[in-house]
Amino acid sequence: MQSNDSARPALGALTLAALGVVFGDIGTSPLYAMRECFNPESAHPLPVTSANVLGVLSLIFWSLIIIVSTKYLGFVLRADNRGEGGILSLLALAFPDRERSAPLRAWLVAAGVFGAALLYGDGMITPAMTVTSAVEGLAVAAPWMGKLVPVIAVGILVGLFSLQRLGTGRVGRMFGPVMVVWFLALAGLGLSGVWRKPEVLQAFNPWHGAQLLLNNGKLGFAIIGAVFLVVTGGEALYADMGHFGVRPIRRAWFGIVLPALFLNYLGQGALLLDDPSPTNASNPFFRLAPTWALYPLVALSTAAACIASQALISGAFSLTMQAIQLGYLPRMLIRHTSQHERGQIYMPHVNWALMVACIGLVLGFGNSSHLSAAYGVAVAGTEIITTALFYFAARRLWRWSRWQAGGLCGLLLAIELSFFTSNLLKVPHGGWFPLVAGAAIFAVMTTWKTGRQLVWERIKDATLPRDLFLSDIQANPPLRVPGTAIFMASNPNGTPVALLHNLKHNKILHERNILLTVIVTEEAHVPDAERVSVEQFPAGFQRVVGRYGFMEEPNILKLLAESPIAGGPIEIPKTTFFLSRETILETGKARLWHWRKWLFSLLARNASTATSYFGLPANRVVELGMQVEI
Repeated sequence: MQSNDSARPALGALTLAALGVVFGDIGTSPLYAMRECFNPESAHPLPVTSANVLGVLSLIFWSLIIIVSTKYLGFVLRADNRGEGGILSLLALAFPDRERSAPLRAWLVAAGVFGAALLYGDGMITPAMTVTSAVEGLAVAAPWMGKLVPVIAVGILVGLFSLQRLGTGRVGRMFGPVMVVWFLALAGLGLSGVWRKPEVLQAFNPWHGAQLLLNNGKLGFAIIGAVFLVVTGGEALYADMGHFGVRPIRRAWFGIVLPALFLNYLGQGALLLDDPSPTNASNPFFRLAPTWALYPLVALSTAAACIASQALISGAFSLTMQAIQLGYLPRMLIRHTSQHERGQIYMPHVNWALMVACIGLVLGFGNSSHLSAAYGVAVAGTEIITTALFYFAARRLWRWSRWQAGGLCGLLLAIELSFFTSNLLKVPHGGWFPLVAGAAIFAVMTTWKTGRQLVWERIKDATLPRDLFLSDIQANPPLRVPGTAIFMASNPNGTPVALLHNLKHNKILHERNILLTVIVTEEAHVPDAERVSVEQFPAGFQRVVGRYGFMEEPNILKLLAESPIAGGPIEIPKTTFFLSRETILETGKARLWHWRKWLFSLLARNASTATSYFGLPANRVVELGMQVEI
């Protein structure tokens, strides 16, 4: 009994925290989703009729049930990679042997990487969209402020991104309570509308949604893209699973988020049924509120929008770290903003790139209605890729038959493909942006992965086999000097290039020599018992292999301190780290387009050094360069 009582507060605290981080994006959808279906300024507005309002509400409700409640909470969240989620985790679960994959699998792995690239596009659009939508409430309260909306939104975004370097630990504790107030406000506003127009409850009948699609032809198909805005943010449920666990996310969704969201959509629908004027259709969310509540609601909406944006920004940091560990992006500067929570990181390059993109989107599109045209394409593409990867993960993890996995995923794909193709209608109006951004990031990720593989092959060909090297050292022992030398080696079975260069040029060896290799596994986390292995070799050499999951950041000094190394603990003042640094030459004969060679060379020159990335003491590091042609 005591254990159950003690578990309840922990579960309650996690549920509260999940409200702020996990549901920020999907929780702010009422600001713009219903509006984009009927707003006269949107690309494909529906006439505000009773049948259309009930039809849209029906589509919204069943989209939330099928995509979020059934797909993500019912099935996808079961596919956890040692407790972690997200598209890269699912990719590792579906294809753990990626290097030996068949052509079909290779294409699907590429699709998984493209899905991750599209998430960056979502990370650019979401802050711009949510913050602008929230600030536009000022134009409802005071129409003369409408022209100031982009300026105010840019100011808020600059402040939000500038605060990232301080970390989200303290602010994060406020996220949950603020979002509780937000969801209660959504529910309260919605209930007031339903009370005035209870016939809106007919929207639970799926026939109203079917009639809308059947009776409106191409316009009904176009509206599917606007309805899809209600489920944007669903991917965050899976991506943030590792931070909170499945139970708190499910409790938060079914206990408060889903009821509050749909009550608010019903309230907006009731408002339009009661008064289908263009004024109400242009912003039914804020028009639903009484006049005295507009300014407080704008403030609360802006806070919720910042929280939603914060979740996307933090998610971009985590996604980048995973991509670096899996070899899809070059090393970048990572700063930890908390001494207690390892997941709280700050990546300056990613942060400022996102900020510039968000500001450009706000100023370029001008208002949230125009921004909505750029919103949804990337998320719809990512959800399709997630479903495809889930098919293979389900077959591998739970031994589902082709009929079981195919039946579920086929049904989901049919719905998601309709969302995606409908969103493609937005491409001329701004939907091109996330596709272009995703394609550019995909090109960077695949070029880096391919380039590193080519460099690895060149170095491997030039590397002396370890046994041959040790035999030569025993036969012709060089001069020994006191201390410990640690040679970073990407190949655990070869001789590090830095070791060969040191011996060639300096003609000495230290008394104790350690060949250190860091391996990133296909798992999210590596158990402590499997973290390190040590192997003894002749002539005073040892091999230390450290294993990390792609959600973990290597800590070399801690790894060495905890390794059972012969000769006693490592004394940093008496230790020298030898690293090799490659200079990429684009003059090789590799079958790679010249622009990709140029891009890889540029990325390699600007990548963070191994010294800073692994946290090595700079005054104890010696870098030995080599040229590699690709």
